[in-house]
Amino acid sequence: MSRLAKRTEQVTPFYAVELFKQASALQAQGRDIISLGIGEPDFTAPAQVLETLNRAAGAGLSGYTSPAGLPLLRDAIAHYYTTTFGAPVDPARVVVTSGASGALLLATMAVINPGDEVLMPDPSYPANQNFIMAAGGAPKLIPSGAEQRFHLSAQDVREHWGPATRGVLIASPSNPTGASMAREDLKALIAEVRSRGGFIIMDEIYLGLYYDAMPQSALALDDDLIIINSFSKYFHMTGWRLGWLIAPADMIPAIEKLAASLAICAPSLAQHAAITCFEPDVIQIYEHRRLSFKQRRDYLLPELERLGLRVPVVPDGAFYIYTDISEHSLDSDAFSHRLLHEAGVAAVAGRDFGPAHAAHTLRLSYATGLDRLQEAVERLRRFLG
Repeated sequence: MSRLAKRTEQVTPFYAVELFKQASALQAQGRDIISLGIGEPDFTAPAQVLETLNRAAGAGLSGYTSPAGLPLLRDAIAHYYTTTFGAPVDPARVVVTSGASGALLLATMAVINPGDEVLMPDPSYPANQNFIMAAGGAPKLIPSGAEQRFHLSAQDVREHWGPATRGVLIASPSNPTGASMAREDLKALIAEVRSRGGFIIMDEIYLGLYYDAMPQSALALDDDLIIINSFSKYFHMTGWRLGWLIAPADMIPAIEKLAASLAICAPSLAQHAAITCFEPDVIQIYEHRRLSFKQRRDYLLPELERLGLRVPVVPDGAFYIYTDISEHSLDSDAFSHRLLHEAGVAAVAGRDFGPAHAAHTLRLSYATGLDRLQEAVERLRRFLG
């Protein structure tokens, strides 16, 4: 057997998945574990979406689609961005993908050459680094603090852009913080990257899950971006493996060519069903569920503060709270391990999201019911004494 490729040694581990495995093993032993770890909504696809799926299956609509996806679904996504997020989009710029992961694969393969450096904030979602490396690039994590809402800033671009830097990969709202970028800050960052001829890949997976103000897509500020999004989070279809990217028109032929070879197409039955997600009565269901997430966030924030689990930046989107545990521990790995095994609460240690804040942070997901969150708070209270 020949040796494994070097990239297998460079892949950033995903500790949240390891935590999930440990929690599952404890549950198999009969332990009651409350998961605040994995970012997976406890809601599933609405009945209308399932009905469309069944009709499509019954009609035999399970064959390949075009690499860019069903025209009706591309139209629906473009209309959604135009009417909901203030960003007029030509459906021809939309490519339907196998989840946001498929979109990131196509985006990074399309714009990154071997050796290209890509700036990212620390903290950020760990798997994004692996897509950059898979394309031959080099992710460069820039420590980002609470004063900049844990996001990359225009000043960061000025200070860290080097000879090999080609662009940035950012997210708003972000994982693990749930914090969105202020409009003026995002505008300034885009201008800095643009002035250097760089690309911007923008992860908007959590854009639909907002709580304090109606969001705008980054496309409302600059049309020349690559946008990543997904049906997993706002639309609660994690296992359906369906997402999309929106790219400048001149990139689409190359991206379609890549998609034809790397994926052929996104799951066809999932595509047919997803068209129903944008019907007004189904959107009402999603909006009701969004308010449920807001209720959970609003319950947890003061409770965590009372327990000495400080929240440096109040999340205004997604379903995560990024807490500072330094009042209780400066070893988040050990803290997370004890919390799981002694209190039966799973939460992700900070090292998953970069080294800058790894020792003293914990990510809590509130993608679980309010009654379970209340029980989790009680267990935390007992655990912390």
